[in-house]
Formats: sequence, C-alpha cells, structure tokens
Amino acid sequence: MTMLSPAPRSMGLAVTATVTAVLLLFFIGVLGGTVRSGITSAGLSTFSLGTIVAGLVAGTLALMAALSALRLSLRAAGRTAAGKVLEARAAAAQSRQSAFVTFGLALAVMVGFALIQLLLMNDGNIQRTFLQWELMQASAWDVAMAFLVNIKLALISQAIVLAFGLVLAVARMAPGRAGAPLRVMAVAYIDLMRAVPAIIVLYLIGFGLPLTNLPVISRLSPDWFAVMALSLTYSAYVAEIYRSGIASIHPSQWSASRSLGFSYLQTLRYFILPQAIRLVIPPLLSTFIALQKDTSLVNVIGTLDAFNQAKFYASSSFNLSSVTVVAILFVVITIPQTRYVDWMLARATKRMRG
Repeated sequence: MTMLSPAPRSMGLAVTATVTAVLLLFFIGVLGGTVRSGITSAGLSTFSLGTIVAGLVAGTLALMAALSALRLSLRAAGRTAAGKVLEARAAAAQSRQSAFVTFGLALAVMVGFALIQLLLMNDGNIQRTFLQWELMQASAWDVAMAFLVNIKLALISQAIVLAFGLVLAVARMAPGRAGAPLRVMAVAYIDLMRAVPAIIVLYLIGFGLPLTNLPVISRLSPDWFAVMALSLTYSAYVAEIYRSGIASIHPSQWSASRSLGFSYLQTLRYFILPQAIRLVIPPLLSTFIALQKDTSLVNVIGTLDAFNQAKFYASSSFNLSSVTVVAILFVVITIPQTRYVDWMLARATKRMRG
C-alpha cells in the first residue's frame, strides 16, 4: 500500500503572517499619527488623514488574508488528525498561499505608505519642493514644447543609428582576409564608443567641432551636434545587437544560400537579415528607449530641451517642481514603450514554444 506524504507545515507561516499583519497596522497608525501631528496646513492634514485611513484598510486586508491562512492551517491539522491526508494537504497548501499573499501585500503597503509619509514629513516641505502644483502648472506648457526637441532628437538619431549600426555589424562580420581591415576598424570603433560615456561624446562634439572651423560642420546648430553624438554612441550598441541576431542564424542557412549561387551580400540581404532583424526587434526597442532618455544629456551643450527649460524655471523659483514635470513626460512616453517591448518578447517566446 502506497503511503501519502503528510501535509506540508503551515502553522508557523500562518502565525508569522498574522503577527506581520498586526505589526503593519501598528506601523501605519504610529507613523501616520506622528507625521500628521507635525502638519500645520489644513489641506495636507486632511490628505494625511486620508492616507492613514487607506493604509489601515489595506492593512486590514492583509490581516484578513493572514487569519484565513491561520484558519486553513487549523483545518489542515484537523484533517491530518482524522486521517484525511489529501484534504489536509489541500488545506495546508491554501494556508501557505494565503500566508505568502499576506507577506507580499504587507510589504507593498508598508513601502507605499512610508513613501507617502516621507512626502508629508516636515510639514510637507519635500512635497512643496518637488510637487508644488502651481509651479508645475505654470511651467508645464513651456517644458512640454521644449520636450518636442527631445522627441525630435530621438527620432532622427534612431533613424541614423538603425542604418549605421547595421553597417558596423556587417563590417565586423566581413569574411576572409579581405574583410580583415573592415573587421579591425569596426571592432575598434565599437569598443571605443561603448567605452566612452555618452555625455563625454556630447561634450567633445558639441564644444569641440565649433572650434575646428571645418566647413559646414562647425556651423551646425547644437541640435545637430546632439544628433551626431547620440548617433555615434548608440550605433556601437546597436551594431552588437545586430551582430547577435545575425550570429543566431544557423550556419546551414548560409551554406544553403551560397550553394545556390548567391553571393555573400545577397545571402545577407535576402536570407540572413530578414530573419535576424525579426529576432532583434525587442532589444533594439529597449536600446532606443535608453537613447530617448539620454536626450536629456544634450543640455550640457546648450540645446534648449525640456530639462534646460525646466532648469530656467527652477532657478527663478528656487523649486524643482518644473524638473518633476520633465520626469513625468519621460515616464509617460517611456513606460508604454517598455510594456510594448515586454509584449513583443512574450509573443516571440510563445511563438518559439508553439
């Protein structure tokens, strides 16, 4: 006769979860009350009271999950005593799951509540420094218009990076002794540009090229210097992404194409690159998100982007709420792209498994 393994231990987890939930409620009450006692503004005091109530409600939900874990653990013990092993195992598993839910919820509530109270501490000075609504509203339009410069720089740079990065990747993988000089130059360029910080490249190009008195180039606007610097830097990263995609194609694809009489470049164009590019779209998009954020560095060479515009408001008001507007704008356009990349990765994984 096969003996069933006993139900997993759950009582210890359930008790720990219950204690955690009770301590969470105590933490919310003490911290919220302490912070609220130091607030003099009626509006902030009302908001602080609302956060305390919301925190207590969330803490109560965690306590309910912990009590459920405790109840299920007791049920598992009873079923074990009655010899109903399968029912005991099911109850114990549910108890452990409820306990883990309590831990996760308690951690999330504690961190979120603590962050909100941090903003309200010292009579809301942190909130007034970074999130003063009147200053954010006053600077929002000018900062948003300047943010269009960031978007323009990102789009132009991305188009250049797509093309130049592919050229670098193909040069780095040039075959035979004839391709050795191309490989050496491509490797040297990629290693150099990946080693030098983007802000250094921006500074060298933005302030160095105007001093060279080169025809046309030295008279370009700061916007074009920013595009040049970002394109040179990110082309090196994109070249490596392309190279990883090309290298992931099975060698038999090359052999089959060459055996049919196609040249090396024809094989790349018609067989290898169409497959490789599909594979590297998610990492390419991730790199472009990083490029998009790095457009905020162009303020060092005088480009009037959103960050520079926000700094003008910050210096005149001695407040950083306008800079928060810039952060919000980047969040608004970056997070949807990040979720899109995650969706593409999930779709690609599902397709490969299918």
